[in-house]
Parts: sequence; C-alpha cells; structure tokens
Amino acid sequence: MIIDTHCHIQFRGYDNDRAEVIKRCREKDVIMNAVGTQIDTSRAAVELAEANPDIYATIGLHPIHLFTTRVDEEESSFLSREENFDYDAYKKLGQSEKVIAVGECGLELFHIPPEADREAILKKQKNVFLLQVKLAQELNVPLVIHVRDAYDEMLELLLSLRGAQRRGNPTVKLPPYGWSAVGMTSPLARNDIKGVVHCYSGNWRLAQGFLDLGLYLGFTGVITFPPRKTNPQSTLDLLEVVKNAPLDRILIETDSPYLAPQAYRGQRAEPWMAIENLRKIAEIKGLDMAEVTEAVLNNTKKIFTKIKNC
Repeated sequence: MIIDTHCHIQFRGYDNDRAEVIKRCREKDVIMNAVGTQIDTSRAAVELAEANPDIYATIGLHPIHLFTTRVDEEESSFLSREENFDYDAYKKLGQSEKVIAVGECGLELFHIPPEADREAILKKQKNVFLLQVKLAQELNVPLVIHVRDAYDEMLELLLSLRGAQRRGNPTVKLPPYGWSAVGMTSPLARNDIKGVVHCYSGNWRLAQGFLDLGLYLGFTGVITFPPRKTNPQSTLDLLEVVKNAPLDRILIETDSPYLAPQAYRGQRAEPWMAIENLRKIAEIKGLDMAEVTEAVLNNTKKIFTKIKNC
C-alpha cells in the first residue's frame, strides 16, 4: 500500500474518467489525499472523500487565488479567480471526518504579474496563510504548505510563528505578521507547527530550516526529472535534499494531474504513479525499495492521524 499525499483527483482534468482513475488506484492499493485550492475544489474534495473510503480531503485556499493572474502550467492554462478566505465556510467543511489537513496554503511569488505590487500581494498571502494556520490549529490537523519562489519568506514567517529567531543568526529577532488582524495572539496558542512542505524544490540549506521546525518534505515526480540543460543546478540541489533528508521526514506526492514522473512524462499524472517517487528515493539513498515504502507509509500515518484504513 502507498498513499499519494497530494493529488487533485477532484479537478476538471478527471471529469471524463474519474471513476476509472479511482479504480486503477484501488487495484494498485493506492490511497489518495485530494487537496483543495479554493472553496469549490475543497468542497469537491470533501464530497469525493466522503463517497470513497480510500480518498481523504484537504481544504484550503491556494495563494495564487488571492489575486487574478494567468497561470500556464503543464499544458494547462487558466486565469486564477480571486477569492477571499471565508473562515467559517472552510471551518464548516473541516467538520467532515474525512478532512485530514488544511491547505494547500502558503506563499507564491512565481506567478505574480510584473505590474503587480509584490509587497502588497505578499502581505495578503501572509495574512491569509495565518488564518489557515489558525484553522488547522482549531481543527487539530496539519498544514499542507505551498511555497514557490518564496522559501526564505516562508521560513521567516514560520520562525515568527514559533516566536523563534533567524536560523544561524540568534541576534536577529523576527517581526510579527498581523496577528491581531487574524484574531491570533503572538506567537501561537500552541507552540507547534505540524505539516508538510508540498512539492519541495529548494536546496538543502532551506530544507534544513523546515526540518528544524518539525515539518515534513513532500517530493513529487520532479525528483525523477533529468537535470535541465538551462539550469541543471536546481535539479542537483533537489537530489541533494532527497539524499540528505531523514527517511522518517519524507512524504510522496504526485500533484496529479500535474508533474507526471519521468517514466510517464507527457501524460496526465495519476495518483498511482507515486510509486515512481518511491523508486527514485530508494535509488538516491541506496536503500531497499521495501524499506523506503514502509518508512514513507509510516510517516504519512504519523502526520495525517485521521487516516484510518491502512
């Protein structure tokens, strides 16, 4: 058994054959965590999870949906729909027993339009992220954290949440980020942060910061890609992270329908393809595939404590 801890099986890309994809996953003994990115996709994830014993749901608002921008990814193109975070609506969804996390939420600087006010967008993203941290605490579930081109900013914010100081420079104190604006006391009601950094693609220096905070690292099919001719270092950095990361702090994800592993590149990703990520992790670490599979499954059950049927 394996668990794809991050897929979007409820997305429109599966509307024509969703039942067949779920059947393929079931035949391969794959459990899925359907992750929301807005209120409608979060609601769809919950509905799908409640109808299927081997699907769970994560609810949250993705940072690219806090403003309108053109997104071109993996042969798909869409205009993000601006949405305000409705705390009560998400909290209501979170009452479902099948909701195992809040997310994907976080910071996203990659898709900001060139004419946009970067600092204003980042401030809004931070405050909405804090609201989702608060919701995760209230629901007693972990966070699924999205970060793209904002790893330093996210580390700084998370350290601030812990009332901690900048890694490697204990004399520098971090500022708070709008606690009163989101109804929180500083730093947190409980001094812990539970969660996973989704689709980790940063370097080892940054990874150590997240690991020090007690977070897990989620690896997608990106770890199976060959180095880019234009920027091979980013791939080499990521493989270094996979090699160095403690085996008990690793999760696997597909991000389906995106980021199909190299063996299926050019196809729509499906959750069962997460097995390729396990193979790559075992190869990089020089470990037996069975050992890696068991360890990652145990990690998943440890962080997503509401998963029951495995």
